[in-house]
Amino acid sequence: MGALLKLCGLSKSFAGAVALHDVSFDLEPGEVHALVGENGAGKSTLVRIVTGACRPDVGTVEVDGRPLLRADPLLARALGIASIYQQPALLPDLTVSENLAFGIEVGGAWRRIDWRLRRRRAQDLLARVGARIDPDAPCGTLRMAEQQLVEIARALGANARVLVMDEPTATLAEPEAEQLLEQVLELKASGVGIVYISHRLSEVARVADRVTVLRDGRVVATRPSREVSPAELIRLMVGRELTAVFPKRRVPRGSAVLEARGLGCAATGVRDVSFSVHAGEILGLAGLVGSGRTELARVLFGLEPADSGEVLLRGAPVRVRSPAAAVALGLAYVPEDRRQHGVIPQMSVSANITLAALRRVATGPFLDARRERALAAGFAERFAIKAPSLEAPVAALSGGNQQKVALARWLATEPAALILDEPTQGVDVGAKAEIHRLMVDLAAQGLAILMISSELPEILGMSDRISVMGGGTIRATLDRADATQERLLALALGHLRETTH
Repeated sequence: MGALLKLCGLSKSFAGAVALHDVSFDLEPGEVHALVGENGAGKSTLVRIVTGACRPDVGTVEVDGRPLLRADPLLARALGIASIYQQPALLPDLTVSENLAFGIEVGGAWRRIDWRLRRRRAQDLLARVGARIDPDAPCGTLRMAEQQLVEIARALGANARVLVMDEPTATLAEPEAEQLLEQVLELKASGVGIVYISHRLSEVARVADRVTVLRDGRVVATRPSREVSPAELIRLMVGRELTAVFPKRRVPRGSAVLEARGLGCAATGVRDVSFSVHAGEILGLAGLVGSGRTELARVLFGLEPADSGEVLLRGAPVRVRSPAAAVALGLAYVPEDRRQHGVIPQMSVSANITLAALRRVATGPFLDARRERALAAGFAERFAIKAPSLEAPVAALSGGNQQKVALARWLATEPAALILDEPTQGVDVGAKAEIHRLMVDLAAQGLAILMISSELPEILGMSDRISVMGGGTIRATLDRADATQERLLALALGHLRETTH
């Protein structure tokens, strides 16, 4: 049986910068072929060529022996190629059922729609991916993880023969990710070929038959996944040994900086939350999708003000009614959705870094360009932000560097406590290690950090203590030495009760 997808000698440059050079790749029916590499390695460009979004300068693409002769997403879809991206591409004002209908239903613009059949098909597709989502809900009301599940269901409904999955579990907690991986294995068994892109190397080991490593736009290696360890993959990806993805070190714990006592917000479902984060401490916040982790962060930062309980900063009760009040009190928040809320892609690196701290770079009502540039340059050097210049738009940076810019923006406000929601979501292992190192350094300087993460290895590797949320409240808080993946999952699922430390 011939290859389902075959790429031969692909090269692509943008404005003189080489994105791909002589890349060859193939995919067999019923195979999961993982594609890994650091951000900027060329993975996204390769996906865009496969899906017909751009045309290679040199090389060919064949689907089941048929060439993809032009950059045409409709042609790629007609040949049986479907894609799932990290950032969902749904129409927010349409319902889940209506979004699922795109790419599945056929017929003219004036055809009669069978609404019952459409809704029933949506329910079936959502059930296949284990999503408990109302088919009549507008997609704009769904959380990011729920939108991702809708995207996956839509691709499944299109009966794709080649499925490109680009970081499909980046926004999912462990149980939801596990459901997706089971679906990947079922698709593989049915003969679908899957190009699987993920920074979670444990997932690659779990589902992939082969793995291809890209570095600087070139293929470094293609090997059976069972013959290459995660450590070897990391070495191939970054071109050097990466000794510690989680460079955690203990630092003396100071007094409590940020506390919540019986905190609640009816609008978000947060109820009776109590915790404390101390100077020099990283408190990990774990839980399933929908457990209330992000909602709690929004309440703490004043985006959804609390209606019960109290928040204390440095031992004193405070009222956080808005983000402006939170910043003035010494709180900072790096949100989950980097592109939508973390940075402004069209603005420069310099402007993004100083945006939340304009008082530090202004003289009266006027912005001092020299002070702005000096402040931005200091953070760019301190955080090792790789950018063509400080005036380059943030959109031109890799995901890891965008995350560093988002982090620098809020640290420029000189906060006492920092809330990080999914700080390394969608970044490669090299950038992840750098961000983790920055977190450890910040804690060593006395910053109190509340870290929300869906990745249990990150929670276990970076936290001094771990609080587990479920149903809008904190179910337990464990010391680092007492925490295991099994115990955290049992707590998140409500199968175990623990005392809080």
